[in-house]
Amino acid sequence: MTDAAPHLPVLLDEVVQALGPIEGGVFIDGTFGAGGYTRALLAAGASMVLGIDRDPTAVARGKVLEAEAGGRFRIAHGAFSELDRHAEEAGLTHVDGVVLDIGVSSMQIDEAERGFSFRYDGPLDMRMSLDGPSAADVINTLDGRDIARILAVYGEERQAGRIAKAIVAARASAPITRTKELVAIIERVLGAKRFGEAHPATRSFQAIRIHVNHELDELGEALEAAERLLPAGGRLVVVTFHSLEDRIVKRFIQERSRTVAQGSRHLPEATLPPATFSLIHKGGVEPTEAECQRNPRARSAKLRAAARTAAAARPIDPRALGIPAFQPTTRGA
Repeated sequence: MTDAAPHLPVLLDEVVQALGPIEGGVFIDGTFGAGGYTRALLAAGASMVLGIDRDPTAVARGKVLEAEAGGRFRIAHGAFSELDRHAEEAGLTHVDGVVLDIGVSSMQIDEAERGFSFRYDGPLDMRMSLDGPSAADVINTLDGRDIARILAVYGEERQAGRIAKAIVAARASAPITRTKELVAIIERVLGAKRFGEAHPATRSFQAIRIHVNHELDELGEALEAAERLLPAGGRLVVVTFHSLEDRIVKRFIQERSRTVAQGSRHLPEATLPPATFSLIHKGGVEPTEAECQRNPRARSAKLRAAARTAAAARPIDPRALGIPAFQPTTRGA
């Protein structure tokens, strides 16, 4: 695309600082993408970085860096929810830090043929891994009530019911296969984009993408895997781009770092398991205004970081982290 913005890793300096010290360390970049974080870690003196990505195009880019890195970088094709398995398969016996950049990359958005963006016309795909059911499969086969729930839960779209009803009506005439077809349906319900406001399709596209790629479930499993993998002192750094992701990461880090339960005058304080992480930053770190000027996509980003303690890892409770449980109820119109 001629108007595509160059890929700029978000909060790069802050990520490297939160993972530090870097010199001689071993790190996992669980969302390799264009390799921005990986290259920064290698430049800072990391002895080994393992990159993970489920997008075959990102893995192909990783293979190029792998050939250039002199044995200091390896790329693995797969989901970051299995980062501990990937580390084992790569022969890593010790990992000093894990960084995760959650969501779709700018390069994926700017490739019209991937179907992630409402700005370009392309196949309604949205699959990060290029396999499994596509976005077109979702909106052409799921019951309207399920589509409405996807839009409401994953996109926090207030007009989810109306949009779902319009999708079901439109697909009765012909399958919806292109991004611009879906955009037109949404605009008929919500109106066209107004100056200074987000595009009316923003929330719906986000919701469908999250559902297609099981992004929130993957995030929860990745946090659990990082806790299993990291030794005492190991760093976990996560960059998110919308409230659903950030809420999950925030709850995980808060719950895992809590040492005193919140009691009340009616209930005694509960006994908590030992904290598995300690906070590096008390709250989320946001990009500076200067970074946002250079890279508008950074505006919604937030970084959260924690250091692993020596306490034993334990399973997560997806519902407690705010990960919705979604099972389609029916198929068809």
